[in-house]
Amino acid sequence: MAAPIIPILKKIAVALVSDKKGRKWLLGIILGVLFLILMPIIAVLGIFSGGIDLNTDGLFDKLYEQQAKMEVDKNVYVNGGIERTNPEKKQITLVFTAHDKADGAETIIRTLEKEGIQGAFFFTGRFYELYPDIIKRLLDKGHYVGSHSYGHLLYMPWENPDSLLVTREEFEADMMKNYKQMREAGIEYKDAPLYIPPFEYYNKEISAWAKSMGIQVVNFTPGTGSNADYTTPDMKNYRSSKEIYDKIMAVEKKEGLNGHLMLIHFGTHDDRTDKFYKGYMEKMIKALKRK
Repeated sequence: MAAPIIPILKKIAVALVSDKKGRKWLLGIILGVLFLILMPIIAVLGIFSGGIDLNTDGLFDKLYEQQAKMEVDKNVYVNGGIERTNPEKKQITLVFTAHDKADGAETIIRTLEKEGIQGAFFFTGRFYELYPDIIKRLLDKGHYVGSHSYGHLLYMPWENPDSLLVTREEFEADMMKNYKQMREAGIEYKDAPLYIPPFEYYNKEISAWAKSMGIQVVNFTPGTGSNADYTTPDMKNYRSSKEIYDKIMAVEKKEGLNGHLMLIHFGTHDDRTDKFYKGYMEKMIKALKRK
């Protein structure tokens, strides 16, 4: 029968201690063991105190991601989509959507650059096909460029937002087709996690499907009427650029615009000659900057 392990270890220890060279060896073993035990502790303390300036295999990136997840989410959600960022923070985000029109491209890009503003742009598959040069310009200038779906599908009937006109499979196939285009344009999936649904119209089901794909639905903050910049004079809900501007400033004066996601269309129908992006958008930006 094999001798018990513990008595054997004791004999080895006694032999090492009784010998001068053995004592040095034993001391070395003890120091080595202590080093192995203490190093992880020192490393952890160093990470949280900022004492270690190493980034091995994305360790710090993972820690920062975990820390960000632990922070309180102060975004305002409606049906699973972000409809407003932190209302306590003095910031406004300009978001732009487009399907097949880009008549505002030159003016909008120039105005944002002039005012030192980064915008967020959401385009359909049709837009990516028609205007690759505009996509490249926006990316080169550091703007966020994301998805507005591929086919600009209507997900639910206007009269019944709780029902659906598409299946989950159709939704996912449409989204993946759009993201394939985006990747060809130099936009990686992980770099475009935010998405504005077509017609800015969605429900909890759509948000859940998007979430399962690692995509977060966002939408404009209602109240200012900035999204009415697409309306034409023949529509009952038509709003002139001056009316839109006045409404925005009235809301700002009454309750503030903290956290607002303000939608402006990147292009509008030819029947609308009164383009909000021509003049009034810049006027709005300058006025809000003074607040």
